[in-house]
Amino acid sequence: MEWADGKIRCRWANPKNETYIDYHDREWGIPVYDDQKLFEMLVLESFQAGLSWECVLNKRESFRKAFDGFDVEKVRRYDEKQVNRLRDNPDIIRNRLKIRAAVTNADVFCQIQKEWGSFSDYLWHWTEGKVIFEQGLASSDLSDRMSSDLKKRGMKFVGTTIIYAYMQAVGVICSHEEGCFLEHRKETGAVKV
Repeated sequence: MEWADGKIRCRWANPKNETYIDYHDREWGIPVYDDQKLFEMLVLESFQAGLSWECVLNKRESFRKAFDGFDVEKVRRYDEKQVNRLRDNPDIIRNRLKIRAAVTNADVFCQIQKEWGSFSDYLWHWTEGKVIFEQGLASSDLSDRMSSDLKKRGMKFVGTTIIYAYMQAVGVICSHEEGCFLEHRKETGAVKV
């Protein structure tokens, strides 16, 4: 694949979409410890179910505006009127079940914060704070276990494939493909398992 800047990237990154290239280069696979960002990515990944990540990413700013900047405390308190407001918003994905899941997941997210001190502490405990290097997978034993735990806590749209993609997005799993200029990124402290 030809890239304007001559860098080689993962095959999934669309060279014709600057937003996608920027996401690949500056976000995907970089460890995140900020709970607001972790909540944002959880919401966006749950909306991806059955769709392409590019579709969700292209609507990210609209999602941010519609979901009050991904303020988890505000989202967890959304009532039926606010759910309907989101359902009527043509700038986001208007799936009622996914919108309701975002509200439910916000509440569970806050419960996890209270239990663990932060959602970040909960998330990173699964790998003892280490980044895992894996390529070519869509799920794993780790995503199976985390997905199961989140479902038991009441979260929705958090199946193993979504959770695996989430862990890749927030840098718990580093999956840049062989040949990508970000493969084996040293600053992540990635370890091969």
